[in-house]
Amino acid sequence: MSFTYPAFLFALSAIAIPIIIHLFNFRKFKTVYFSNIRFLKEVKQETQAKSKLKHLLVLAARILAISFLVFAFAQPFIPVENKKVVIGDKVISIFVDNSFSMDAVNKNGTLLDEAKKRAAEIVSAYKPTDRFQLLTNDFEGKHQRLVNKEEFTELLDEIKISPASRNISEIAVRQMDLLQHEGNETKIAFTISDFQKSIVNINQIKNDTSITFNFIPVTAAQKNNVYIDTCWFETPVRQYNQIEKLHVRIKNVSDKILENNSIKLFINEIQKTPASFNADKESETEIILSFASKETGLQHCRVELNDYPVTFDDKFYFSFQVAKNIPVLCINSSSTDIAKSESPYLDKLFGSDSLFVLKNSPENKLDYSSLSNNKLIVLNELKTISSGLAQELKRFMSNGGSVLVFPNSAIDYNSYNEFLSAAKANLFERLDTANTKVDKINLEHDIYKDVFDKKTFNTTNLNLPLVSKHYRISKTTRSNEEYLLKLQNDDVFLSKYDVDKGKLYLSSVSLQADFSSFAKHSIFVPTLYKIGMNSQSAQPLFYTIGNDETIECNNILTGENVFHISGLNSNFDIIPEHKVMDAKTEILLHNQITNAGNYNLFAGKELVSGVSFNFNRKESDLNCYTAEELKEQFLKKNLNNFNLLEPGAQSLKQSLMEIEQGKKLWKLCIILALLFLSVEGLLLRFMK
Repeated sequence: MSFTYPAFLFALSAIAIPIIIHLFNFRKFKTVYFSNIRFLKEVKQETQAKSKLKHLLVLAARILAISFLVFAFAQPFIPVENKKVVIGDKVISIFVDNSFSMDAVNKNGTLLDEAKKRAAEIVSAYKPTDRFQLLTNDFEGKHQRLVNKEEFTELLDEIKISPASRNISEIAVRQMDLLQHEGNETKIAFTISDFQKSIVNINQIKNDTSITFNFIPVTAAQKNNVYIDTCWFETPVRQYNQIEKLHVRIKNVSDKILENNSIKLFINEIQKTPASFNADKESETEIILSFASKETGLQHCRVELNDYPVTFDDKFYFSFQVAKNIPVLCINSSSTDIAKSESPYLDKLFGSDSLFVLKNSPENKLDYSSLSNNKLIVLNELKTISSGLAQELKRFMSNGGSVLVFPNSAIDYNSYNEFLSAAKANLFERLDTANTKVDKINLEHDIYKDVFDKKTFNTTNLNLPLVSKHYRISKTTRSNEEYLLKLQNDDVFLSKYDVDKGKLYLSSVSLQADFSSFAKHSIFVPTLYKIGMNSQSAQPLFYTIGNDETIECNNILTGENVFHISGLNSNFDIIPEHKVMDAKTEILLHNQITNAGNYNLFAGKELVSGVSFNFNRKESDLNCYTAEELKEQFLKKNLNNFNLLEPGAQSLKQSLMEIEQGKKLWKLCIILALLFLSVEGLLLRFMK
């Protein structure tokens, strides 16, 4: 036992007063004479014995009454778990988890309501002179300072559910950043959360032993949740009036088996393809929704299911473009006869299809500034690739464009290989004049994936293009080459390379008949058609709120126009920051979008594209750490200054006061002092 004010113990010297009174009995006796004192002696002996006992009891009552009264002023207490009680002002940081998982319910309401109530109890356990910081997942500027009790209560009332989600280590760092600058005052941090397994990373906490950390868990009545995790298409490009297959991944984080649960797909607010799904407990399932795009242009979509009580992850938004046309530029060799320099095969393929818009240009009249307006650029039998053209083509591919190369019969190896080296592709070595034929087709590649029936397809029975001569292409493991077509001698006939965000297709032959029969073969059409289709730079289907992602688009701003993002069904409209990088523009959102949904991106009044945002699914898994598991992690990390406060019979306020000030006994001392004063009065009154 210890005392808050031990100086008052000097007042115990007052015990001497009743002792002196007892030792020096100042009562005067009067002598009375009797004729026969035999019986009187017996009465006197009996009276003296009882009087002595009475005086001792009264003395003891007075001593104890004075002692406990002095103890009450000295304020005795019993420290909790041998912890030292610190006297003085304190600074306290309190984190209240307001993520989506705190929208779950228990007997006290939502977990957020319970967390706010416990935060209020914490504040009430401290002195009015102590200072407090309120912290939430939003990490707002107004929460980065210390306030008094009244201001803290006002800030606490303003807390609402937020899409932001922070790891425990991030929260601890933010609390330490403030508390470490508060001198020698006592520093205490509280974290009130459901402690989901997806956010608890105690092993990454950088500990500060000068701060006492307290974890206060709040627990939901049910931890069941079914949600849409993500979605994607089988192919990278959407096509008009073509069957699209949308894959949707659904996760069941519960102990219940789901059967025939409905899921709906909406495109431009029109319901398409209703379906159902089954899912085992604690598992995930994947379903495919098939539909055909009946309109070109921008398509705003969402997939949704029904689940309760956690609903923020029941809808998944995405958007895509169905191309009206694909611009193709064919760069031809310089010649006095322009008609001869242009390829009739390319003209017939891309020029006669309404999906493509073909433009031919001789290399000596090329407008480099217009290259970015195309999706596919074909180098048709150029003898030399100039350094300027090579640089512009590299930039074009880096920004998502595709380049298809058909070499000339007499190429300049140095210029070609400089261009190929910059694209990290394999190089032309020499011209091989041996007769051969195409022997292998990469059926797993996107170009040929849905061209042939794999079950009945057999290359041995297929009449593939004959080759009279071809350029041999080097073979290095450092390149990311994917072959599309191969020759019998295992040389590459047509290959594909990824160049940053774009693609390079490299042919070992020209389109002339003296090289091969490729241009007149039936495989020529689907090959170039699919190359043209896949040349569209696919925009991300969706973005995630809180990740502060960057949106990329073509540099199309003119005059005083600015980019702005608008909501479809709300008055939401923001002007984001943008940066121009080469022929691309990066749009920086800085987490200004906080609501999931579909949005439009405008450049001035011109619609650029659609962008969709979804909440982070990290909060969807409601599995949380138990109190025992958290304590085990404290021990493993050797975090001796971390405590777990669990709700018990007494209130959180009482528990904190015992931890901070020990178990106080001054009230008990006052009660005992009054009790012994009452005992003294009773002894004097009733004990004769």
